[in-house]
Amino acid sequence: MVRPAPPLVTIAGPVRLRAILFDLDGTLLDSERESAEAMARALKGGLNIEIGQAERDFIIGRSWVDIYDHLSAVHGPLGWTRAELIAATAVEREQVFAEVGVTVLPGALAVVARLRELGLPLALVTGSSRAEAAQALEALGLGAAFDVIVASEDVSRSKPAPDGYLAAAAALGIPPGDCLVVEDSRSGIAAGLAAGAIVVAVEAGNFARHDQSAAHHLLETLELLTNDFLRSL
Repeated sequence: MVRPAPPLVTIAGPVRLRAILFDLDGTLLDSERESAEAMARALKGGLNIEIGQAERDFIIGRSWVDIYDHLSAVHGPLGWTRAELIAATAVEREQVFAEVGVTVLPGALAVVARLRELGLPLALVTGSSRAEAAQALEALGLGAAFDVIVASEDVSRSKPAPDGYLAAAAALGIPPGDCLVVEDSRSGIAAGLAAGAIVVAVEAGNFARHDQSAAHHLLETLELLTNDFLRSL
């Protein structure tokens, strides 16, 4: 989903920073456990498949491509296509969100608002489906915050392949090398690096304890993604 980008702005510093590309789950919010619960309910209700904690844990930091392939390997042919599993999970996720809400990670809302005020183009690149991304952004109150959204349906290869970040940069009309990628997972960091972007890893949502050492910079929370930090890149 694309809406017209604001006038391009450059953050002056050693790197010509012209856009920021955010991951969603684990970076802006923590909803992967809620997503796992929704998927478990969908599989039980629709296919009478019970999943254990290992399968719930597997989804953290992974795309629907990887999740579907993993479930198929464990349980055999599911009887649903990947798109059908995504759709059924999205329906259940609405109910789970209504029951428990979502956890906004520290600094997420403030940093997005500040970057919008600066006029920097923003993109969201997620392994979640478009429906899940819309649910999450609505819950965060960020439905109109991003100029470009690249979801799992929009690319043939998921993270750690760079396709999502390359697609977002292309949609913004900005070279990947002029973009900052903000991530939490090892596969997301690898995707940003492979795209040729500057990569910042944020520790706050890294509950799966992914190795973040490959990122160019490591921040404890998004609260540290300040204007001064951006100028220092």
